[in-house]
Amino acid sequence: MKSFRHRLLATLLVWIGMMLAGLFIVMLQVLPIYESAEDKTDIWMILFLTFAVALFFSAIVGSRIIEVNIQPIENATETAMELVKGNYRARASESNALGSVELSRTINVLARNLQEITAIRGMEQERLKTLIENMGSALIMIDKQGAVSLVNKPFLDEFGLSTENTLGKFYKEIHVPSELEDFIENVFMMETHSRAQIEFLSGLKLKNLNVYGAPVIGEHERWLGIVIVFHDITELKRLEQIRKDFVANVSHELRTPVTSIKGFSETLLDGAYQDTETLLSFLEIVHSESNRLEMLINDLLDLSNVEQSGFEVNAQPTDMKAAINRAVEMIQPKLDEKSIQLNLEVKPVTVLGDANRLIQVVMNLLINAVTYSSNHTEITIRLFVKDEQAVIQVEDQGIGIESSEIGRLFERFYRVDRARSRNSGGTGLGLSIVKHLIEAHHGKVEVDSQVGVGTTFTIYLPLAS
Repeated sequence: MKSFRHRLLATLLVWIGMMLAGLFIVMLQVLPIYESAEDKTDIWMILFLTFAVALFFSAIVGSRIIEVNIQPIENATETAMELVKGNYRARASESNALGSVELSRTINVLARNLQEITAIRGMEQERLKTLIENMGSALIMIDKQGAVSLVNKPFLDEFGLSTENTLGKFYKEIHVPSELEDFIENVFMMETHSRAQIEFLSGLKLKNLNVYGAPVIGEHERWLGIVIVFHDITELKRLEQIRKDFVANVSHELRTPVTSIKGFSETLLDGAYQDTETLLSFLEIVHSESNRLEMLINDLLDLSNVEQSGFEVNAQPTDMKAAINRAVEMIQPKLDEKSIQLNLEVKPVTVLGDANRLIQVVMNLLINAVTYSSNHTEITIRLFVKDEQAVIQVEDQGIGIESSEIGRLFERFYRVDRARSRNSGGTGLGLSIVKHLIEAHHGKVEVDSQVGVGTTFTIYLPLAS
């Protein structure tokens, strides 16, 4: 634009020079008329002054022409260059010069439109980024060269990766499980939609992923790469397995006493009732199995009740020492049956809880301790206050629990020694009920065990204010 201004200024000067040259030629033709040197000097002086005045006014006129007609064009050009650089806030000054008004206005309209489009695009990109980062599923996008072009936080967290060692890397270099890598390769090579459930070991833990892959298609049906989305369904798989185990265990536990009752009653109906000794023996078995069946049904109802959403206990200031003593009275026959000595190390403590439910908790822990303890051993119950919490401990000298089994101890129907617990009439639901009841009291339960030495259950409950 500056060169254009220079050319225009040069053109004006040439035009002025031609005018003055013409005036000079005219003066040369007129000059011989005057013979005296003094007259000629005056003429030359007049010519010089005329030339100077003409040059001055021409410069003013030329400068004004440049200012009025060239500067708006120059300003519009500079604004356009700013828009090219991405500065959509730039605006051209709108003058009244003919020919440049529409140009300046058009450039300003273009600048405003570009600014609005950029703002909308930035907002949409921010929304998309927020959606991708906060979606529950992990996502990875791979371009047509096989390099990772997009990845979200759940994906990085799942495999312990970082953005720096993932973006731009070839998908086989980011160290994901081989099962997932094979799935990605299949989608990448086949360029088709695919869905699968994959299972792999993450450290010592078995994980399950529900994976979906699809090609990314751009304009004009151009293949741009693939996108892989997966969701961790490990917990769902675990819950599904627990449900299956629960159904299988309930069926088995119900079938055993029902089969016994049916079998012995059929035998009695077939004529065995005529033998008094056999009759009494069979009736005793039927009665025992009926009690076992009743206990199982009651435990199932209790567990169903405490597992319901919104279950609450009637929490009131409760004398925990009295609750323990009451539980001991009810379990005493089982202790006497195995000649187990019970040691009570309890102090007066008032907790915030439901007395009946707490008695049930202590009873279940004592029954569990008796079940897995040998004859002539000891069970110790402790009650004390620590860190502004009531602490209840039930310690036995039983068979103990492997550390690998402690995590499953509170599952429904889970037994450390299945034969021993079934022979003793246990349902396998006691500890599960204990866990739910203690959590309903806003407390917690811990287990410390050593195989062949014994097990200690520790319960923490809030104190009554």
